[in-house]
Amino acid sequence: MANKIPRVPVREQDPAVRATNFKEVCLGYSLEEATLEATRCLNCKNPRCVAACPVGIQIPNFIEALKGGDVKGASEIIAKDSSLPSICGRVCPQESQCEGSCILGIKGESVAIGKLERFVGDWHLNNPQSVELPAKNGRKVAVVGSGPAGLACASDLAKLGYEVTVFEALHEIGGVLVYGIPEFRLPKKGVVAKEIENVRALGVKFETDVIVGRTVTVDSLMDEEGFDAVFIGSGAGLPRFMGIEGENLNGVLSANEFLTRANLMRAYDEEYDTPIYVGKRVVVVGGGNVAMDAVRTAKRLGAEATIVYRRSEAELPARVEEVHHAKEEGIEFRMLTNPTRVLGDEKGWVVGINCLKMELGEPDASGRRSPVEVVGSDFEIACDVVIMALGTSPNPLIAATTEKLETSRRGCIVADEVGRTTRPGVFAGGDAVTGAATVILAMGAGRKAAAAIDEYLKK
Repeated sequence: MANKIPRVPVREQDPAVRATNFKEVCLGYSLEEATLEATRCLNCKNPRCVAACPVGIQIPNFIEALKGGDVKGASEIIAKDSSLPSICGRVCPQESQCEGSCILGIKGESVAIGKLERFVGDWHLNNPQSVELPAKNGRKVAVVGSGPAGLACASDLAKLGYEVTVFEALHEIGGVLVYGIPEFRLPKKGVVAKEIENVRALGVKFETDVIVGRTVTVDSLMDEEGFDAVFIGSGAGLPRFMGIEGENLNGVLSANEFLTRANLMRAYDEEYDTPIYVGKRVVVVGGGNVAMDAVRTAKRLGAEATIVYRRSEAELPARVEEVHHAKEEGIEFRMLTNPTRVLGDEKGWVVGINCLKMELGEPDASGRRSPVEVVGSDFEIACDVVIMALGTSPNPLIAATTEKLETSRRGCIVADEVGRTTRPGVFAGGDAVTGAATVILAMGAGRKAAAAIDEYLKK
């Protein structure tokens, strides 16, 4: 029986070695390993994994092709629903989506769907196929933001014959894929750049250094430059802070700033003249994937690195795999700990952080147990840098410069389930609508919006 075969382990860098470099942690499957893992799939008649995939990849079908040695066929099946398989295979939270719904996971280990997707995606990157460009239909669509939502929307629209132009505020294409996720989790040249080239091969145009709301506006794109519709996939890049004393000291920064400097500006690369200060000890406040990325980056830059989180480990929102990797690399976790003040010296530099111990009380609105302060439990953690990884919200610039575009009290663009906003012809999706979420959810929103734009323009 296929379900009696143990899950094929994936090869990884040794923790002691990888904690000192920015090379990819997970080394992926070989063809033999991928084929063996594919044989574990039961090819269910009613595949729960497909229903749990935000972009609806036909998972049993591509695995069945892979099982028979048809990697090219598996690639073609995935390509029908995903334009970024190598990326998604690396960073998607499969354990809570496709793999979390796998029937084998009920009594054992689920099929390693993410690792198989990564294998097929990487094969496609190394064996590019000729692309048959669709006939243009004469309509123009602007996409704001080149992150996962924008790339997914642009890909689907290009396949439908639209002339698509993506406007990116930064000097490199990729959004959070290039500035937010570290090299050791997502290689930029070997994976992200190649996936973007596949999107470009569909006829999608990219314009960088265009700040929508300053360089151009959504209104001018539609009223003056002839775009028939606009999709806003600008993400959520505005960092949040705690509002505690000492946050303006030198050495306190957001995870966004820290990761952008390290990733996009390649501060980790000795060949680049981009300074990044970590001192001897870094404390990262937060427990999500961004916090794990920041603390593991700080470790690789030579600092002793600590996570401070106000709930217990059971409530950590980060992927289990990322927490596991961080612990293997020597990251210290201080659970049930909440900062109350950042401490500084007479020159205005961080020297530590004052904290309170916490205990878990009743569940809050999210269902997680609320942390409650333990009175009189103050203590200090010595550090040189404090990185706040507390979530993000959308930059208000686009909404503030667009007529009739409604936003929520959190600053998110108001859009329905397929991305329609309050401004006719303007659609939105991903973190700009939901607040900070995952790459695959943003891609799903981009695909839904592309279908809705197509329907809107065909009326």
